[in-house]
Amino acid sequence: MNKEYKIAVIGLGYVGLPLAALFASKYPVVGYDINQKRIDELKQGIDATLEVSEDALKSVLQSTNSIGKKSSGLYFTTDETDLKAANYYIITVPTPVDKNNSPDLTPLKKASELVGKVLKKGDVVVYESTVYPGVTEEECVPVLERVSGLKFNIDFFAGYSPERVNPGDKERTIDKIMKVTSGSTPETALEVDALYRSVIPAGTHLAPSIKVAEAAKVIENSQRDINIAFVNELAKIFALMGIDTKAVLKAAGTKWNFMPFQPGLVGGHCIGVDPFYLAQKAQQIGYYSELILSARRLNDSMGSFVASEVVKLMIKNDLKIKNAAVLVMGVTFKENCPDMRNSKVWDVVDGLVDYGCKVVVYDPWVDWSKRRIPTGVTIVENLETDTYNAAVLAVAHQQFLELNVRSYLKTDGIIYDVKGALSEKVEGRL
Repeated sequence: MNKEYKIAVIGLGYVGLPLAALFASKYPVVGYDINQKRIDELKQGIDATLEVSEDALKSVLQSTNSIGKKSSGLYFTTDETDLKAANYYIITVPTPVDKNNSPDLTPLKKASELVGKVLKKGDVVVYESTVYPGVTEEECVPVLERVSGLKFNIDFFAGYSPERVNPGDKERTIDKIMKVTSGSTPETALEVDALYRSVIPAGTHLAPSIKVAEAAKVIENSQRDINIAFVNELAKIFALMGIDTKAVLKAAGTKWNFMPFQPGLVGGHCIGVDPFYLAQKAQQIGYYSELILSARRLNDSMGSFVASEVVKLMIKNDLKIKNAAVLVMGVTFKENCPDMRNSKVWDVVDGLVDYGCKVVVYDPWVDWSKRRIPTGVTIVENLETDTYNAAVLAVAHQQFLELNVRSYLKTDGIIYDVKGALSEKVEGRL
């Protein structure tokens, strides 16, 4: 491919920033976001998500827009006019659900409107946001056509390459994960595939259509959600039987084809959200999902279940529940990252507060100056010994695994290990 790629990445979160930095090692890139504070920090080489290191960011940083030139590098902006010289627009905005768990395509459509204003003949728009099959061509492309006045697959083209970023994972970084690609015409598909393949040593998989690529992404996380729901249900059953779930899974895991899933809180922006997109699309075409939505309901119930298990354990150990000081360790959705999106630890916190406990939250990964602190919850940045009646390990941050949690409890205090990660003796675990 001899095309001169000039790339604009729209949305600089956990997905967009690593992608923009990767492309900028080889091509001129403009990174666009509506958050001025985010852009100001990135221009200084600071990534609050901790996905891209300061050294890596500064190595590609450009102080001026070089997208019209042939030099590689990354320029950050909130000015849409800086996007005009691009010929490849890659959209990496969030695709959340609303309060009723219905897909919210608002960020996607607003990003499409933005790109539509600067779209030119011959340009390609690639979507990375997780969606249900059909969104790119049936929801986004009409917005591009309406705003730009151009005709799809005649004047401009589209592609879809679902993100596979794993927040906080420093081993499986974006360049080490195979990328699925697709395009709206055979020629566009090959061009999109060549672009991604040029910066991803792990390689690419060219899907036969955009809808296939969209479907592949949404079932990746749905499959994981269903498998975790199964072991979460086992945890509930074995809790009633007085059997150690971890011990059962360890024994079963000795068989060669037993899949090693663990019970836990299923949050985040992918597994806890994506299945709703597939279920919604299925409903639109007359099929009502049973397994997918059942798994979602079960996983969403685990926060209140953990809270009730902690309280039962406290009662069993003759601890007073009302006004008991309960330490919750970790509120991000996964270990060793600051991402709190859709974290289900807050369901545990809410449950304990409802029981009358005084909940104290400790998470060294969270910058609380940038977060809203929930009413009735105390945030601490340092732990004191002999303080708490109970401790709940909710997230297995590395710092927690190196602590002597027992030292922060009163003499009769109990530990509940949601993650089954502590090496010290605990009174209960999921």
